Amino acid sequence: MNKSLLIIFVFITSLSFAQTQDSITLSFSEYLGYVKKYHPIAKQAELTIQIGQANLMKARGAFDPKIEVDNERKTFKNIDYFDQLNATFKIPTWYGIELKGNFEQNDGVFLNPQAIVPEDGLYSAGISASLGQGLFINQRMADLKKAKLFREQTVVDREILVNQILFDASLAYFNWLQAYNETRIYEQFLENSKVRFKGVKRSVENGDKATIDSVEASITVKNRTLGLEQAKVKLMKASLDLSTYLWLNDEIPVELQPNVIPDAFIEDSVDDVLEISGLPLTDFVLENHPKLRSLNYKFKGLEVDKRLKANKLLPKVDVQYNFLTQDPDIARSFSTNQYKGGFSIAFPLFLRKERGDLKLAKFKLQDAQFDISNAKIMIQNKVLAIYRELESFEIQNDLIDDIVKDYKTMLSAEERKFSFGESSLFLINSREKSLIDTQLKALEVQNKYLTAKAKLFNSLSRDLENL
Repeated sequence: MNKSLLIIFVFITSLSFAQTQDSITLSFSEYLGYVKKYHPIAKQAELTIQIGQANLMKARGAFDPKIEVDNERKTFKNIDYFDQLNATFKIPTWYGIELKGNFEQNDGVFLNPQAIVPEDGLYSAGISASLGQGLFINQRMADLKKAKLFREQTVVDREILVNQILFDASLAYFNWLQAYNETRIYEQFLENSKVRFKGVKRSVENGDKATIDSVEASITVKNRTLGLEQAKVKLMKASLDLSTYLWLNDEIPVELQPNVIPDAFIEDSVDDVLEISGLPLTDFVLENHPKLRSLNYKFKGLEVDKRLKANKLLPKVDVQYNFLTQDPDIARSFSTNQYKGGFSIAFPLFLRKERGDLKLAKFKLQDAQFDISNAKIMIQNKVLAIYRELESFEIQNDLIDDIVKDYKTMLSAEERKFSFGESSLFLINSREKSLIDTQLKALEVQNKYLTAKAKLFNSLSRDLENL
């Protein structure tokens, strides 16, 4: 328990918070910085890049040189039937050509005549090549090309994953801010109602007001207290939701402490934190969107598959040629008169399997193209709608601020008239309730405005580079 408290204390004190008396302000930028650095899903996003690198390494392994040793021996009734040794060194190359060196040593009483070699063994060096299928593209080449594309795709997909967790975390912060401000409003008006209740109660005791006014003032205090309790429950839930995004390292979740408060002036910095400041709609380049780039990498991978399937329509023509010598140290011992070579040809008559695979590859390409076209129009319309929404919320914020000021003026005037005996407690409570509702509405509009900014950040699917 003490260790957990110490960890939380280190976490809180390590942040460069602006402190005001007993409260500690957790700024939006510092909050997102910790989310990006320590949240498990943000860490998980980093794994996608490592997976891409591992796939690329695996594909490159198909071009690694190989050593093969084959030894077979048979002995029966003290008779050595045969003892065969065959060692080969192969170097695959990019196109369908393979370099090969070989050593062969065989002996035995019942050795196959074609396996008879000089006593010290027989050396060979040559190449094997595919002149039909596999010359310009084969499975190894296709796997390597797709692995490179997948590696680039994982980099883009990481941006999308990190962007999504930062977007979700931003919404949690905005909800926390709204719940905190609602609590402050109810605290303020609860205090006002208590002061008013004391004044009315004193007036009732002095005989200046009727007892029923004291009851009405008491009801107002209870209503404000009820509203405050409900706001506290909402704040508690919002705080717990926010805590799900706060971690130390990637193993220790952090519980938000009651004295930690949100930034009240977040509207001044939210654009810079989300890096959408000075980003007009005219500067939006659709082709640079990470989602489209990811789909394009997928499309290019399917194009590689299509080329491979089309290559399967060609006949298999495999040839090999090897120089033979029993004296590899002498360069002139390699002669065209001493060789081992051959070829093989295979070609299906109907090619139904190959033609079917090619059609399926073309259909997958068409499907991917439809995805790209659909994603383009969806992203474009979504970004355009958010820009229009932001413009509307700026107007709504100005209007709601003016309405709040007007209600404050009306309440102040009603309280002044009440002090002169020209108004009633009912009218004051009515004015105050209208002001409370309007302030809560203002907080709701602010939350929607901040959420729209986060949606713009999310629709662009960009990572935050300055955190």
